[in-house]
Formats: sequence, structure tokens, C-alpha cells
Amino acid sequence: MAVLLWRAFTGGLSVNPIADITDVAGIWTLRFLLIGLTITPLRRLTGWNSLIRYRRMIGLVAFAYLCLHFCTYLVFDQFFDVAAIWDDVAKRRYITAGFAGFVLLIPLAVTSTTGWIRRLGGRRWARLHRLVYVATALGIVHFTWQVRGADLREPLAYAAVFAVLLAARVPGWLNARAARRA
Repeated sequence: MAVLLWRAFTGGLSVNPIADITDVAGIWTLRFLLIGLTITPLRRLTGWNSLIRYRRMIGLVAFAYLCLHFCTYLVFDQFFDVAAIWDDVAKRRYITAGFAGFVLLIPLAVTSTTGWIRRLGGRRWARLHRLVYVATALGIVHFTWQVRGADLREPLAYAAVFAVLLAARVPGWLNARAARRA
């Protein structure tokens, strides 16, 4: 964020600074979502259980970048034109995917406090927060469709990391399922 602000104030952005800010915020959103999803497999692999205390904070940082991404689009690209935004959501599939991911992350950000965990109960809270997988997938789809085949290496790299993180969770999911049946 500091580098982006520095570039903005020193003229280091391209001729389209709105696109620069939108792109950087979107990419960092994906990065922080993936970093947050890395914590559980890393914790299981290494036994560093203290990592878990950073997961909610990382998720909220991802949401902050997502808000910057969305607000840049809302304010500077669309000038608060709600009709144009809904038209974009309906016509452009990459915006539809991104908007859906944004909407799914709102309840996760709202319920990321200890009070909400208590109100919902740990099990229901955890079930709700599984939406992060869908939102992350939608973010990757949004990015992939947005580049329109120009250079798919970066979005495919994020997709590969996400696939590895999901695969790392499969044994835990299978063990939990077996334990519930027993």
C-alpha cells in the first residue's frame, strides 16, 4: 500500500492511474486471501499453532484491499453511477464474478470478531467462513477473465496455488468426515 501511495504522489503510475490502483489492489486481495488460506496447512505441517491468531487479521487485510479495488472502480471508474455498475455486472462476466466474490466476503469481514464467533457459535461461524473458498475461486476467475487471454500466467499461477491449498485440506476434511460418522 505504501509503494502504491508513493507511486501515486510521485507520478510513478502509468497514464491510467485508476487502472494501476485497481489492478494492484485486486492482486493484493488475491495474495492476502491465499496467504490466509496457507495458514492452516502450514500450521498442520509445522505445528506452528501460533500462526492461527494471524489468520483473521490477514483476511481483514484482504478485505481492505478488496474494498480499495471496488471503491476505485465505484468512484473513479464509474463515478457512483449505479445504473452503469449494474449494467457492467450484467454484461461483463468478469465483473459479475468479482462482484459475487466481493458480496461473499462482506459477511466474513463483518463476523470476524470474537463477539460474532460467540454469537454464531464456533461451528456455524466456521461453516460461514468456508465461503472464503468460493470467494477466492471467484476472485481467480475474475482475474482470469479480466486479462482475456493476454497473459494468463499470473492468474493461472494463483489458480495453481489455490488448487494446492485445497488439495492440502482434503486429508483433514476426510478425517473430520470419518470422525463425524464414527
